Order: sequence, then C-alpha cells, then structure tokens
Amino acid sequence: MSTYEERRETSRQSPGDGSPGDEPEFIDLREIFRRLGRGFRQVLGLALLGLVIGAVTDLAVSRFLAPSSSTKVVFSFPGYSKGQYPDGSKFDRDDLAAPDVIADALKRAGFDSSSQFQAEIRAGLSIQGIMPVDVARERDRAVSLGQNPPAYIPDEYSVTLTPRHGISLNRQQREVLLNAIIDAYRDKFARTYVNLPLAFGDAFETLKSADYFEYVIVLPEEISSIKAFLNQQLDQAKNYRSPITNLSFSDLLNQTELFSQVHLSAALGLISSHALSRDRPLAIVKMNYYLRTLENQEREAIEDERVIQELLAKAGGRQQNYVLGIKSQASEQRTETPILDQGLIDSLVANDAYNLLVRRALDAGFEVKRIQAEKARLQERMSDMASASNTSEADQKEARSQVDASIADVKVAYDDLVDRIRKTQADFARQQFADAISVSDEIRTESIFKSMAEAGAVGLFLGAAFGVGLSLLGVFIGSRKE
Repeated sequence: MSTYEERRETSRQSPGDGSPGDEPEFIDLREIFRRLGRGFRQVLGLALLGLVIGAVTDLAVSRFLAPSSSTKVVFSFPGYSKGQYPDGSKFDRDDLAAPDVIADALKRAGFDSSSQFQAEIRAGLSIQGIMPVDVARERDRAVSLGQNPPAYIPDEYSVTLTPRHGISLNRQQREVLLNAIIDAYRDKFARTYVNLPLAFGDAFETLKSADYFEYVIVLPEEISSIKAFLNQQLDQAKNYRSPITNLSFSDLLNQTELFSQVHLSAALGLISSHALSRDRPLAIVKMNYYLRTLENQEREAIEDERVIQELLAKAGGRQQNYVLGIKSQASEQRTETPILDQGLIDSLVANDAYNLLVRRALDAGFEVKRIQAEKARLQERMSDMASASNTSEADQKEARSQVDASIADVKVAYDDLVDRIRKTQADFARQQFADAISVSDEIRTESIFKSMAEAGAVGLFLGAAFGVGLSLLGVFIGSRKE
C-alpha cells in the first residue's frame, strides 16, 4: 500500500471531532514529486518528440505556402484627408498597383515585363489600410452608443507581395520589387501633381520652323497658359516665397505681365505691322486651313448654344418657387405632414437644372464669341498679308531683320522667365510634397526559422504537458506495471 493510501486509511480511522462524515482531504505533494521524478525521462522525451514534430510539420506545411514580403507606406498630401489627390480627383489605394506602375517597376528592377508576369505580380500585391488602436477603440465606442461613425480614411497602408507558386522570387528579389513599385508610384505622382508639364516653357522649340504669323498665334496662348498656372499656384500658396529665387507666385505673375507688355508686344507688333512671312504662299495656305478649322468650330459652338438655349427656354417656364414651398409647408399645423415632400424635392431639382443650363448657356455663348474673335483676327492678318505683297524686297528684308532681332530678345527674356518659374515651382514642390509618399517601415520577410521555432515551441510544450499528465496518472512508458 502506498504512503498516500496509508494516510487516507489512517484519516478514516481517526475519531476527529466526533461529527459524522468527518473525513479530512489533502494533497500529498511528496507523492506528486515522486511520480514526476520517476517520469522525468518520459516527460523530457515526449517534449523533445513534440519539438521535432512541430518543427518538421511547420517545415512541411511551409512548402505549400507562398513566401511574402511586406512594408508600410504613408500618404500625406493636400486633399488626402478628403480622399482626394491634389487636383481634386478621387484617391484609390489600388492606384499603387496600377498596370503602368507595375510595368515601370518591373523595368526598373530588371524583371520580365511581359503582360502575363505583370498580371501575376498585380494579383500577388495586397494593399490594406492600417487603423490605429485608439481610432478603432473610439469607433467601437461610438457604435456601442448607437452612433454611426464617419468613414475613416487611413493614411498608412500595409503593402504585401505574395507571389503565387510557380513564380520563383527569392527574398531579395521581392524586396527589390517592392521598393521599385513604391518608387514608380512616387515618380508617377510627381509627374502628375508636382512637376511642371514637359511642354511647359517649350513654345520656342515648337516655333523653330514656324512662320512669323504663327508667333502671333502661339505666343499669346502660351502666356495665357503660364498666367493660368501661376494663378492656380497662387491660390494654393499665397504667402509662399522661394528661398532660392526669392520670388513668390504673385511676383512671377507680375513679371509675366511685364514680359507680355514690354518684350512680347514689341515683337508681335512688328510682325503685324509689316505683315511679314518667310514663305507668303505657304503662309496663305496655312491661314486658309486654320480659317476653315475655326469655321467648323464656330458651327459646332453655335449648334451647342442653340440646343442649350432651347432647353433653357423650356426650363424657363418653371417658377423657382422652392422658397414659397418651404414657407407653405412651414405654415402647416399637421404634425404628420413632412417638412420636405416630393413636390418640394422636384422643385429643388428643377431649379438646380435650370441654374446649370444658365451656366452652360453662358459658357457656350463665350465660346462662340471667342471663336468669332479669333476668326476675325485671322481674316485681318490675311488681308494685311495680301496688301503687303506689293512691298519691295529690300523693305521686307530690313523688316525681317528687325523682327528676327526682336524675336531673339523675346526668346532670351522668355527663357529667363520660364527658368525662374521652374526653380520656384521646384522649391515649392519640395516643401509641399516632400513627404507625400513615404515608407514608414523597412521591408520585412518572415524567416522560415522563426516559424519553425514557434511551431517547435508549441510542440515542446504540448509534449511536456502530455508527459506530465501520464506521470501524474502513474503511467510510465517503458516501465513494468506495479
């Protein structure tokens, strides 16, 4: 009989306090330690067996799982809090995996750039928003209170590349490709929203082989485009001043106006007054073609204006009575009457449509007037060129010499102006979009050894627990039953 059983027998025979059913219970720790000591080898053996089984199982399973690498990307640029790009267009996280971005990234990294491989990489790219813990807690609290939390736009995303089986990309290749994808997207963002267009300030390159009258057409339009760009930048950064050029966008706008009045007006005035042309017959042909183009545009614009005017006339019969509708419903005493009924909604929609038609009618009218004005100017130039055909060759040569010298001066002033605009815009872009797209974490790839160690640790614990349980039950593997 074991010590534990002897003590239980003794406790049964002891009289105790005389109360019926008095049988003290206790745990014999010496018996527990004795059994654990006796089963130490089986506990150790089962623990090691569990370690090996866990590690081998994880290694076998990992062969069927595709390896992955991930990093974190942070977006921060004007308009992002509203889910928009700087130009007001809608932001989409999947733009990071756009086909042109993937194609550019594969070329940069030196991988196969076939359409099939691009599709495989896009399919293996996962972009998930990261919500901070405090934000998630606040949203859960709002939901628990019955509130409807607003849509959350995360500013940090987890980008994971998990190529499917059959695509052999090792750890280094996956990390290189992830970096290339982020760089390609960052460069695309800069080209679209940060850098100046490639054609900006390229007017004289376009006019290399042009006739004189084309300077009169192209250069004013170029100056108008520059002014529109500077006005747009001035709306975004009224108080910005470049540390390199020491100029603001307002200063550049004033300099553009001075360039137009001082340099450009002189050259274009000489061209118009002398009705110069390098090749008069060819210039007449170009003018006639441009005139036919303007006439076609004029017919289309007049037709658009006519359609809009007809729609506006039909919509004009509706009275803009939504204010009266609101007042009449406010005077209703019946509580069951809704504040907004279908008639009021229809009235609001009709008036919005009417206002839209008014704006479209104004735009169409201005477009017609613009084309007609351009057509009149072109006809006047054609008339001047026809009247100047009787001018002597010597006078024409002298006039061309003056115009060429004036155009050369305009080009120097124009290049200087464009250079100042480019430098100021580059400084502004570096300040405004320095952190527009940044990587907030290094690229991480889970090691197979870490996974094996975790699985082995779980197997070690389970094996040891199984061995301890057998020992406490008095079952000892490899020992004869007592």
